[in-house]
Amino acid sequence: MSIIKELALWLLFVLVIVAGLFTYYARTPIPLEHTPFEFSLKQGSSLKSAAHQMQQAGGLNNEWLFVLLARGLRKASQIKPGNYQLEHEVTPLQLLNMISKGQVEQSSVTIIEGSTFKELRSILNSDSTLRHDSQQLSDAEILKRIGASETVAEGLFFPDTYNYANGSSDLKVLKRAYQLMQRNLQDSWKKRDPDLPFETPYQALILASIVEKETGQSSDRPMIASVFINRLRKNMRLQTDPTVIYGLGDKFDGNLRKRDLTHDTPYNTYTRDGLTPTPIALPGAASLQAVLHPAASHALYFVARGDGSSQFSNSLAEHNNAVNRYQLKK
Repeated sequence: MSIIKELALWLLFVLVIVAGLFTYYARTPIPLEHTPFEFSLKQGSSLKSAAHQMQQAGGLNNEWLFVLLARGLRKASQIKPGNYQLEHEVTPLQLLNMISKGQVEQSSVTIIEGSTFKELRSILNSDSTLRHDSQQLSDAEILKRIGASETVAEGLFFPDTYNYANGSSDLKVLKRAYQLMQRNLQDSWKKRDPDLPFETPYQALILASIVEKETGQSSDRPMIASVFINRLRKNMRLQTDPTVIYGLGDKFDGNLRKRDLTHDTPYNTYTRDGLTPTPIALPGAASLQAVLHPAASHALYFVARGDGSSQFSNSLAEHNNAVNRYQLKK
């Protein structure tokens, strides 16, 4: 046998051994100190720096072999940043697939119907899984950063549950909620009933926020919307307590007094005609639908029955009787 053939055989033997060892490495679980095991990859990380970050965190036992594996499988440029969580031990091959597909740890935040934008900001600021890029920004600055054309944030964010990768910016969540509200509002506006007393979708959003705050039982929404729309058509003041409370702001101590109803603010619908200048809360889809498709009625008044539902009346005399029955218990 010639020397060349012997060298070729030895080289083949070495390659087989190396391939076997490499396959063994790629498919052998990485020992973890504990589970779940969390680690982060920074934005803009190269393959080498990502491997180094993982080894430093204790989630990788040989960074240069991992780099060779990624390059051999042509995934060197596919590394995704984010926060990752391992629920159990994984092999280097499984780990590579995870970070190249961006299978980051997910969290969620829920925006509740009827909450104010101030309350929404507080929820986001207290969420440890988000990056708080909005915390030092004013409401107007937030609107500018998310590409909104409005100048007042109240009512512009759609109540829903939003999933995101841990470490995501709170501005991304706000932008998604804003865009979803815009889509819902515009789609609902196009399908609205005729002859409603609104000139713009924003006016419908304002009334939807009032309906959201006034509704105790969801089935009452179309009737509550009908009451306010009937009042607007007759140029009657809306006279709704939630608007007064919103206008009082931090001065409201939980007890609405008679003097509060006569204290004039831009949001006091007992002292001012028409709609409030802006929404007073974040309305949900059901309130938007109720305002744009109200119940057919002549009702001008309603009062809480005490069980979450409302009693509706067409006249002041009927309303006074309902107040005596359900509020004064006469």
